[in-house]
Amino acid sequence: MEELIRELEELKNKYAELEEKNSGLELERQKLEKKVAYYEECLRLSRHRQYASSSEKSKADSHQLLLFDEAENESDVKKPEPTVCEITYTRRSRKGGSKPEDDFEDLPTERLEYTLSEEERSCPECGGKMHLIGYDERREIEIIPASVKVVVHAQGIYGCRRCERENTHVPIKKADVPAPVIKGSAASASSIAHIMTQKYMQGVPLYRQELSFMKEGIKLSRQTMANWLLRAGKEWLYPLYNEMRRKLLEEEILHADETEIQVLREPGRASRTKSYMWLYRTGKYSAYPVVLFQYQETRSSSHPIKFLNGFRGCLHTDGYAGYGRLGAEIRRCGCWAHVRRKFHEGIQAVPQEEQPTCASQKGLEYCDRLFSLERDYAKLTPEERRVKRLEQSKAVTDAFFAWASNTPALPKSALGRALHYALEQRPLLETFYLDGRLEISNNMAERSIKPFVIGRKNWLFSCSPKGAETSAVIYSIIETAKENHLKPYEYLKYILENMLNTAPERYHTILPWSKELPCHCKLKEQTDSTAGDNDESCDHASDAGVNDSAE
Repeated sequence: MEELIRELEELKNKYAELEEKNSGLELERQKLEKKVAYYEECLRLSRHRQYASSSEKSKADSHQLLLFDEAENESDVKKPEPTVCEITYTRRSRKGGSKPEDDFEDLPTERLEYTLSEEERSCPECGGKMHLIGYDERREIEIIPASVKVVVHAQGIYGCRRCERENTHVPIKKADVPAPVIKGSAASASSIAHIMTQKYMQGVPLYRQELSFMKEGIKLSRQTMANWLLRAGKEWLYPLYNEMRRKLLEEEILHADETEIQVLREPGRASRTKSYMWLYRTGKYSAYPVVLFQYQETRSSSHPIKFLNGFRGCLHTDGYAGYGRLGAEIRRCGCWAHVRRKFHEGIQAVPQEEQPTCASQKGLEYCDRLFSLERDYAKLTPEERRVKRLEQSKAVTDAFFAWASNTPALPKSALGRALHYALEQRPLLETFYLDGRLEISNNMAERSIKPFVIGRKNWLFSCSPKGAETSAVIYSIIETAKENHLKPYEYLKYILENMLNTAPERYHTILPWSKELPCHCKLKEQTDSTAGDNDESCDHASDAGVNDSAE
């Protein structure tokens, strides 16, 4: 009997051990399942980023989102039912009215008339002389490729014959001649402006420009062009950059962003080390649009703190923690576009058949509803927009954060990361209620930094810190000129031609928003809008270290 009891005890102990072991294996299985699900998410996201479209557009119309009983809210019992009517087809007009998309009215026109000679004017019927009835016209646009020529500035030197014969001292007079943009160089204002716009606006690296010149029979090395850009940037564009920064810091609302740049020859750093190009720009309602780039070796928070020293107001940023160390005088505004992007990634991380009903789709719908409301507020004044946001948008965000707080998700999953980001950023995401001039996203900064990102895909890297700094200044001048509706090439050419004769206290007269700029620097729309109050301005006369492969 005792032996049976002992065996029974042993069996119980073995059973308990097996139960414990089974529990451990079950926990291990659950962990492995979660790990497999995580890796599957990563694989789907990787494939989506590699092969699928990068568009984040929603498949469903945001006006049809069923979030807040819109059927009841949008219904109007007093509105009469529509009557049945016959639908007829009418051709849609072009976007923007009846004006064609291609408009050549403002281009210079050359008229070629083809007439019959006197002998050919005899009538084939009666032999009488025929007269001109009119012309059958057709219009063609002719493109003339850029031409290059050498301009020799011959300065007349004058002496006195009588003094040459009678005096030991012979006075000399010289005729006035325009000062060179770069002393001892063949560079002209037009050539430097052309190279700058080709590289920083069209994304054509210096080595490609060198090849293009060679095909036209012109030998102009990339080293020479790089030296021109470096010297012109340092001597003429840096002062304007500083003036624009001073104006930027006077604003009440700014946007900021940053992106990577590779600089090969940074002292004490490996060539593959990441450096950063920072961007700061004014808000939508600024009277003086400014876009400034700044090169820095790191992504340290000390850089925006130093650059924005003296700024008092609201700053739109993404969720980068470095901006959180700015002083109390700067109020940060979060970006709902980044929240939406993370939920969009969460949708791509789940199998396609589960996407329409997944939790990430619900979060995306909340964000789409917010952006849809913002489109409805587009034509309102800032104060009207602030009131509407409190009446309508706040209900959406309150419901979104309540849903996000009660939605379970694995921390490392795409949904978990999206929920964590939204809840962590909540105080910043709700800042846009305070002022109707604030935006719900930082898309203005992302659009402004995009030309740099596109250019980086072509020129790949900067050779030296000096080149990266010059690139930042040139990008700043060009992007600010575009924001102020100027022609970048004409504006750069005008700066380089006039900076030498402009005193520092008069630099404000050649800033991109100055009313003293000549008409040929402005786009037609801007010229027409200022024609009444700016007529006088229309009378004005008209180191490969900069990011290429050698220095």
